[in-house]
Amino acid sequence: MTATQAQPAQTDEQPIHILWINAGLSCDGDSVALTAATQPSIEEIALGALPGLPKIAVHWPLIDFECGPDGGADDFLSWFHKAARGELEPFVLVVEGSIPNESIKEEGYWAAFGTDPATGQPITTSEWLDRLAPKALAVLAVGTCATYGGIHAMSGNPTGAMGVPDYLGWDWRSGAGIPIVCVPGCPIQPDNLAETITYLLYQAAGQAPMIPLDDKLRPQWLFGMTVHEGCDRGGFYEQGQFTHQYGTPECLVKIGCWGPVVKCNVPKRGWMNGIGGCPNVGGICIGCTMPGFPDKFMPFMDEPPGATVSSAGSGAYGAMIRMLRHVTAKTVDKEPKWRHRGTELTTGYRR
Repeated sequence: MTATQAQPAQTDEQPIHILWINAGLSCDGDSVALTAATQPSIEEIALGALPGLPKIAVHWPLIDFECGPDGGADDFLSWFHKAARGELEPFVLVVEGSIPNESIKEEGYWAAFGTDPATGQPITTSEWLDRLAPKALAVLAVGTCATYGGIHAMSGNPTGAMGVPDYLGWDWRSGAGIPIVCVPGCPIQPDNLAETITYLLYQAAGQAPMIPLDDKLRPQWLFGMTVHEGCDRGGFYEQGQFTHQYGTPECLVKIGCWGPVVKCNVPKRGWMNGIGGCPNVGGICIGCTMPGFPDKFMPFMDEPPGATVSSAGSGAYGAMIRMLRHVTAKTVDKEPKWRHRGTELTTGYRR
C-alpha cells in the first residue's frame, strides 16, 4: 500500500518512504504480526491518522499493490533501485529476516530480493544492505532473525546467518546519527513494532528526541523489564508456589520458563489488543527476544540453570511468607466487631 495516494492531493509535503525488505532468512511472521497491531494500527500509520505524523509512503511486500513487471509502471522494486541510486530521500529501511553470509561458498546465493537490471542476476539481501543502509535515515531490524540472527543463526547452520547489527556493525550509525534499532521477538509483538515505527517517524519529523536504546539496541521503554516483572504469575514465584505441569496457575519456572531473566514486555502488554502473552496463557518463556536465542535457552521445557537454587530459596522464603500472610488474612478477612444490631453504639464515636 502506498500511503501517498491516501493523502490530500494539494499537499507538497515530501513523504518519508518506508522500504521493507523481508528477503532475509525468515518466515515473514513479523510482517503478519504487524497486521494485528492496534496501538497504533498499520492503517493509522500509513494513512497519517495520528496527530503530527509525517506523510509516508509504505513499500511493503505484504500489502503493496505495485506488482508489475521489472521496469513497468507498477514495478515494486523500482523504489528500492531509486533509493540505491540516491534518488529517494528520506527513507527508513526495515529489514525482516537474518542476513546469510554470501562469502562462504563458491557459487549460488542464500537469499535475494529482486534482480539487478544491469546484469539480470539476483540481488542478495546482503548486497541490498550494502546499497541502502548508507543512504537510509534509519535502519530498523524487526524480529529476532533480523536483530540477532534467530533460528537460522543457531549452532550448526550452513549459512553463517547473522543479525543486521552483526552485518553492519554494532556501532553503525545512519547519516542522521541514528543507531540500528532492534525490535526482537519470534514473532514480534505487533504493538512493539508499530510503536517503534511511529517513534522513528516522529523523530524524523523533529517531534521526538533520539530514540532511547539499551546496549542490545532495543527500545528501552519496551525491553527495560523482564518477563517475570510483568508476569501475572510473579506473585506465585514470590510465595514459592511452582507448577510441575501445564494447566495450573502457579509459576512456570520449574517446567522451563526463562521469564526471570528475559527482557520482554509481552506479559504486561498482552499479544493482540492487550490480550494474551506467553505466560499469561500458560506457555513458558523460551527467551525469543534475547540475543542468545535459541542456543542459550535450549533444551526448551527443561528447568533453566540456576532455577533449582533460586526456586528452592523462594520455596523456603515463600512458605514462611504464606504462613504469616495466612495469620494476617484471618484478621482482615472479617468485619470489625462494632457492626451489629442492638441498642448500644460501640463504634467508638464520641460527641
